[in-house]
Amino acid sequence: MTALTLALSKGRILEDCTPLLTAVGIAPAGDASRLLRLPTQDANVELLVIRPTDVPTYVEYGAADLGIVGKDILLEHGGEALYEPLDLGIARCRLSVATQKDSPLVKGGLDAAGSQRLRVATKYPEMARRYFSARGQQVEIIKLYGSMELAPLVGLSDVIVDLVATGNTLRANGLVEIVTICESSARLVVNKAAMKMKHAAIRALLDRFTLAVGNV
Repeated sequence: MTALTLALSKGRILEDCTPLLTAVGIAPAGDASRLLRLPTQDANVELLVIRPTDVPTYVEYGAADLGIVGKDILLEHGGEALYEPLDLGIARCRLSVATQKDSPLVKGGLDAAGSQRLRVATKYPEMARRYFSARGQQVEIIKLYGSMELAPLVGLSDVIVDLVATGNTLRANGLVEIVTICESSARLVVNKAAMKMKHAAIRALLDRFTLAVGNV
């Protein structure tokens, strides 16, 4: 039978999709918290456990046949070269604009900024740029890699654009959401060449995922 490689995002997606992988019959047969490459319950499927932002690259260039990655990553880093056949419905979150709870932007919305050039701190510069550009709003994008909630509190930015799941971290730091840019969840993506060359094996695995998504 044709062997397949599935690239899997570390972190929340890895944790959230473990029951799904078990239902599909490809649960890791090893320590996914330590190993980067490991077998599964299915001898014909192996996993690569990598950074979320690297999953589209590994799949696009054929180092993996399939991948599981958040829609936010695909929108930010580009997923046009991949097939995206299935929304797995896990790791749900939203990309939002947030600011301090006492900011005029809370009551007046982003339009309250008027002609002011907002400073936007984010790990998602491309999505933030596209969003504000579509609004015709001039902003200064400040790329950060973590501790996003701190930026407005110390005057580094007026707002942040970040992923929100429960909103607890925002509230704990005195921030509130003012706009939802888009919703995100984990998606199954496929290398286009592999879909042709390994069609039967990939189709069978996709069918197993589709069945499991409806039952998990």
